[in-house]
Formats: sequence, C-alpha cells, structure tokens
Amino acid sequence: MTHDPIESLLDQMTLQEQVALLSGADFWTTVPVPRLNVPAVKVSDGPNGARGGIFKDGPSTACFPVGIALAATWNPDLVQQAGAALGQEALLKGARVLLAPTVNLQRTVFNGRNFECHSEDPWLSSELAVAYVRGVQSQGVAATIKHFVGNESEYQRMTMSSDIPERALRELYLLPFERAVKEAGVWAVMTSYNRLDGTFAADHRRLVTQVLREEWGFDGLVMTDWFAGHDTVQSVQAGTDLEMPGPARERGDKLVQAVNEGRLSAQAVRDCARRVLRLMQRVGSFQDPVIPAERADDLPAHRALIRELGAQGCVLLKNECRTLPLEKTPGARVALIGQAARVPQIMGGGSATVNAHYRIAPIDALRAQWPQASFTHSVGADIHRWVPVLHAPVTFEYFDSPDLAGPVVQVQQVDSTEQMWTEHRPEGVTGQHFSARARLDYVAQQSGCYQFSLISAGRSRAFINGQLAVDAWSGWSRGETYFTFGCDEVVHARDLQAGQRCQITIEYSSATPEPIPLRALRFGAHRVLGEPDIAAAVQAASDADLAVVFAGLNAEWDNEGLDRNSLELPQRQNDLIARVAAANPRTVVVLQTGSPVTLPWLDAVPAVLQAWYPGQECGNSIADVLLGAAEPGGRLTQTWPLRESDSVAFGQPLNYPGQDGHVRYDEGLFIGYRHYQQRGLQTLFPFGHGLSYTEFEYGPLRGLPSRFKAGDSITVEVPVRNTGRRAGQAVVQLYVQDEACSVARPPRELKGFAKLQLEAGESCLVRLTLTMRAFAFFDDRRAAWVAEAGRFQLQAGVSVDQIMAAATVELEEDWIEPA
Repeated sequence: MTHDPIESLLDQMTLQEQVALLSGADFWTTVPVPRLNVPAVKVSDGPNGARGGIFKDGPSTACFPVGIALAATWNPDLVQQAGAALGQEALLKGARVLLAPTVNLQRTVFNGRNFECHSEDPWLSSELAVAYVRGVQSQGVAATIKHFVGNESEYQRMTMSSDIPERALRELYLLPFERAVKEAGVWAVMTSYNRLDGTFAADHRRLVTQVLREEWGFDGLVMTDWFAGHDTVQSVQAGTDLEMPGPARERGDKLVQAVNEGRLSAQAVRDCARRVLRLMQRVGSFQDPVIPAERADDLPAHRALIRELGAQGCVLLKNECRTLPLEKTPGARVALIGQAARVPQIMGGGSATVNAHYRIAPIDALRAQWPQASFTHSVGADIHRWVPVLHAPVTFEYFDSPDLAGPVVQVQQVDSTEQMWTEHRPEGVTGQHFSARARLDYVAQQSGCYQFSLISAGRSRAFINGQLAVDAWSGWSRGETYFTFGCDEVVHARDLQAGQRCQITIEYSSATPEPIPLRALRFGAHRVLGEPDIAAAVQAASDADLAVVFAGLNAEWDNEGLDRNSLELPQRQNDLIARVAAANPRTVVVLQTGSPVTLPWLDAVPAVLQAWYPGQECGNSIADVLLGAAEPGGRLTQTWPLRESDSVAFGQPLNYPGQDGHVRYDEGLFIGYRHYQQRGLQTLFPFGHGLSYTEFEYGPLRGLPSRFKAGDSITVEVPVRNTGRRAGQAVVQLYVQDEACSVARPPRELKGFAKLQLEAGESCLVRLTLTMRAFAFFDDRRAAWVAEAGRFQLQAGVSVDQIMAAATVELEEDWIEPA
C-alpha cells in the first residue's frame, strides 16, 4: 500500500509546526517548515490582474476587464481564456494562488463592489465562474472563489450580519460556489467578512463543513479574507484552514494553547494542516519550492486577448438611425468631451487594483484608427468622488516616531501625493509607529476655486504657505476609505489666481486611536470645473460634425469598502450631456461605470455605448466598437432600473443597507430581473439587453419532447440566422417558467445561454441542455431540490423582456434530490 506523503509529513510535524501552517507568514505568503522541506506559497489579488506582493506601484502587470465586463461578454470560452491568462500572470508574480473570482451577486444597485462581481443572476454568474476557475487552474494556479457568502454590500461589511432565507441562500447566493466546486473543482475558497445569520463566515461550521465540504464534496483549502479571523477555536472547528494575512493574530500560540487546554482537538488542527499541504501539492510547490522574483512581462497575446474581451463586453444600449458604427469620413470634425476620453478608466478600486503595464486612452486610439478626422477635446465636467491626487514631485522625510520627533531616518522622492504602506514600513523605522513630512509646490494653472483635501489611514494635516488648511489629525476616526481603515475626506477650498504658487507641507502619523492594519496618505488638489468648462464643451460640440461624450464613474465610486449613495452620474455630467446633445444632434455617449446609472438625457441622444472598465486596452476596445472594427458583443448582466426607487430594498433600511448590525434579505428570491418582473416594473434596460450592428432571425424551439420523466435531461434547439449585411454576435438566452407550483417562483429564470458569431446570411442551430435542477426549487423543509410534476414553459429570448420563441414541456412525476 502506497503511503500518502502528506500524511507522512503530518506524522513528522509537531503541533507547533502544524499550527504554523494555519496562518500566513506575512501579507502574501504562507509559513514554510524548513525542517521538513515544506515550502511557502505566495498568493496574489485579484480578479482583473495579478498584482503581486506590492499593493501600490509594484512591478507592472496586465490589467484585464473587471468582473462585470467579463460577464457582459456572455462568453464562457473567452472567459476561460482570460482565466488561463490570469493564471500565467500570477506565475509571473511568483504566486501559485490567485484570489479570484468574485461571485457575490448584485443584489442591489448600490453595492460598491458590483463592478467586481459577475451578475445579478446566479446561473450566469456560475457559468462564468466555472469557466474562469477552469482557466486559472489549467496553469497549475489555484483559483480562490470568493466571498463565501452573503457579501452583497460594503456597508459595515466587517461586522454586518446577512440574514438570508435558506431557500434564497441555496437558489441564489450559493449556486456559483456550488458549481465551482462540483464542476470546476476549485482548489480554494475565501470566506467573507460579514456574518451570516449572526455567525462570522470564517466561524460558520454549517456553511464551511456541512454544506461546502460534506454536501458538495469540497476537499480544497478555505482561507479567511484579510483580517477576517475572529475566533481561535470556532474557525478551526468550522473548517477554515488558513488565517490571512500573517503573522498570526487568532492562531499561533493561541491555537497551541487551545489544544493543550482541551478546548480544541489536535485532530482538527491536523485536518486543517492537511488541506494547506494539499494545496501546496496541487500547485506544485513541493516540486518547485522557490518563490521567484516578480516579473513585469508584457505579453502580446495577453494584449490581444484584453482588447478582444473589452470589445466583446461593450453593450450597445441604444442606436437610433444606425448612428454607430461611425463612418470614418475624411476631414470629419469630432469633439471628444469628458475626462475619460483622455484619462482612461480601466478598473475599479480596492483589492482589484493593479499597476497596469499601460493605459490606452480613447482619444489616442480614435486618432490612430481615424487619422483623417480632426479631433478636439474638452473636459466639461468633473467625475471624481474625492479631490484628485497630484502626480508631481514630492519629497518625504520619515521619522522613527509617531510625532515627527527625532532625526530624519529616510528621505524619499516620489511622484504622487498618494502613498500606501501596507506590507513594509519605511526603511529606518524600528518602532511600532512612524511619521512623515512631505513638501511640494503647487501652482494654479487657471484662476478659479481650488480644493485641497486629505484622506488618511493614520493622522494627517496639510499647511498651505505655513498655515494649517486641512486637518485630518485632530479628531481622526475611521470612515469609509482604504477598506474602512481610512478617515473620510477632509476638504479645504480657496480661490487662486492663475500662476499663484502654494507651498504645501503635509504631516502624517501612523498612530491612531484604534489599531488599523494598513497605513496610507492621500492629498488632493484640483480646480473645480464649473460653468465656463461646460460652456466650452458645448461650443466645441456645436462646431463639430460629431460629438462623443465620455461619461460615468471611476474607481472612487466603484470601490471596495464603500457603497454608492445614488444612481445619478456625479458632478455635473448629466447637465453636460444634455447641453451637448442640444448643441449637436449627432451626439454619442460612451458610459464607463461598474453598475447601473440613471440617464435623464437618454431620449436626446441617438446612441449610447456601455464600455464598463475594460482594462489596459480601454481606448482600443472602445475605438474598435465605435468605428465598427469590432461588434459590440456585450449584453447586460444586471438590470438597469428606470428609477432608483424601483430597485430592490430601496427605502427599507433593514433590508438595505441594514440596521443594528443586521441586513435582512426579505425579498428572498426576488432580486434583479425577478424583482422587476414580479412587481410589473418597467426598466430602463432589462437584464440580457444589448444591441448589435446586424439583425438576427430566431426560429421556433425544436427537439423538445412534450413530456419527460424525473431524472431526464432535455435538449432544446433554437435556429438563428444573421439576416443583416455584416458579421455579428448573438446571445440566445433560455428562460424557464414553472406554470403552477406549490411555492412562489419567479416569472422566469435564466437556465441556459449561448453566444455565437455569424457571418452575414449565416445560420446556426443552437443546442442547450437542461438538467433537472433547471426545473427545481429548494425545499427548505425537506432540505432537498424539488421539481414538481406539471407544465414548464421554455422561453428563448434576446433579453428577459424580449422572448422570441417558446414551447411547453410537462414533467410526469415529482423529482427530489437531497441537498
């Protein structure tokens, strides 16, 4: 009989060595055991790139489209290619574990992390999760599906209890995790920050052991989110293997003591250690234990893939009079308007942030692809949430004290007024806390009102010409920035004349009233854009043959750690678009957001393209679609409400954002399109919506039996023909409706889809197979999946509101499958 090498290792380990495996060594690596040749393993964020071991300004890496943009492709094959590429990127950073994908559902429209997630629909989200995981793990890199479970908002996420009815939990929120385990064989799972029904996710034995491991058969590693470990004994008993980051806080000596005192069995520790070792084995760390230096290889194949992903994720929301694609008329005068035309918005904020190899701006890509046109650019309106940082020379002096006392231990020249100290303290700092003084000169380029601001994880204050102007020092408290470890923004405004110089001194201390795990400083300075800027943009549009307005949000609004407070475009963007459209009827709007926004000017513009945050090839992907080099291949994965007051849980504080530490999912199954259809609410754009540059014809459903037995699978055929004059992409969406049921069910639910590319005049027969789970609901009384005998309608459409063909099948007897 062959002896398992992992069991042999465990037999040789002391309790202390086994315990050491259950916490990180530092921010990104696990603990090695040199005595037994047990290696360390490096992990890396995140869903749209492999950042590596330096949170800010480390070696550059490829930046892929964000989660909602990947999902908007409705293309699992392409997403699997993206996953494989991200696995390769992780290896370039010396990482064997990628902390991705994020598959929490878009329960509300306000979640600040909606951009990072796939969809409001569990089937779509799970299909893409399976593809993503398969891609990553094809490279020998572990995917880490997250956040398990119930992290559907950022408000008080570290403590909030998501109180989710069992049926909704099973049918909606757990489905992407379940399918990633059963179908993709995911190697790692990350627990969420929040509590579920009062128990922290990392301590939740029913979820981690009973559901994830025993019901689904998961044999991989479960890790905490960063700083999300709360209980030494409960987390190990729950089956959570790895506490991150290190060094140990709730484990280490505390865990050894718990075993020695009999509060926890040594077997429970061994079980967790076994799973850590198994992960090392799966990712090849025993065979190749060296963690190599990080590389910043800019791979041409990844460039091309990111560009294709960006275009396939672009959703054409509106296109009257065939405004798009644009004709590249020689000599055309084109007014590009909006900050995002020149400053590419490539990703959201938070742990998904990477230092991209490069950023292609739309203005540069359009000029390259349409050299015969004459382009102008006007900013028009601001889009920021916080006063923008400066990219200018800054001198930092560091002190080995919390109060700028003593000698300067290091002097550093940087080119940005935002600095983060997460993994390392500045050189020369030996104590627990440090302080810094930064100096720079700021010259007003134009006369106007200027804002200066501070945000800091730590205390900070800024002096302008020797006078205290911005105070985030006295009365500092945690707010919603820097993963909730930073204070809220403090802003100072003053009028300046063109050419006026300001000498700015910024002081920072890492000492805070309560301990925080990271240190950061952000100083902003900016002239507030106003009426003259909008007027200049309107005039430019009036003088042009065509106006293209780039509008939306940025990584400050679509950001980890804080939710949005409105669906309106920020600053004066709505006013800008309305006035530009009035000045030039040929106005195209390119939106870049990570979730829905309201569009009060929609009737006034002929074309709107949603481009999301498409990664480093941003400008090229958008230009490809605008100019017709690529099809707008995207379809919406989240419903856009007509009014924010129509959205799920709006005006119900207990349901969102939560009260007294609890957020109740009282809507149950009825989130997303299920909510709008149940209530008969008109939407701005329905789930699945997206236009093409060509036309398609859909035939009746074929191949269906009139009746089927419990346990059968059904394959439905949908004929599709491209009746237009150019190649295009179609997405066939298959919905199921239970005509009569003993429990409440949504009017229709997505249970299958297919994306296809057809040349002009080409036909295709789409085949979609439905298993019994497609017809079933979760019966929480029987703890089983149940499909009741009766009639089901199968509906093929191009969105949830636009059904092109339907047919009815009948299930002859009940089907029951225990969970």
